[in-house]
Amino acid sequence: MSVVETVAKSVTPKIEELGFEVVDVEYEKKYGQMNLTIYIDIPRGVNLDDCEAVNNAINPILDELDPTDGAPYVLNVSSPGLDRPFRKQRDFERNYGKEVEVKLYAPLKGKKLYEGVLQARDDNTVTVLCGNEELKIENTRIALVRPLVKFE
Repeated sequence: MSVVETVAKSVTPKIEELGFEVVDVEYEKKYGQMNLTIYIDIPRGVNLDDCEAVNNAINPILDELDPTDGAPYVLNVSSPGLDRPFRKQRDFERNYGKEVEVKLYAPLKGKKLYEGVLQARDDNTVTVLCGNEELKIENTRIALVRPLVKFE
């Protein structure tokens, strides 16, 4: 089992007990050192106090677990952010009816970026309403789908 899988399995029950959802776990090198980042969410949104509470709750679990076999790492607990790409089916389902941007690996109908309202996602396609046109895009063509963030 990878570090990410081990950590997710070990800390998720404690995080859920605190009322949060584990959105994602990453273990990667950033700024010259290994970082273990646990993204959490809650319907009202995550604040700094939430991140601190979760960090304090899972630190003893991770110390005992030693998921990196003694290798040093920095632990980060974070909100997923406004424009976090959708990774899991539940990310898509939570955003049906909301505006998204879809970036493609290669142009489709002459464009690599589409903005519209997310309608559906299945094993093969993502459906987005772009103006009056319903566009079904094959998952294999999609580089990322994320919320459309507009600053006014």
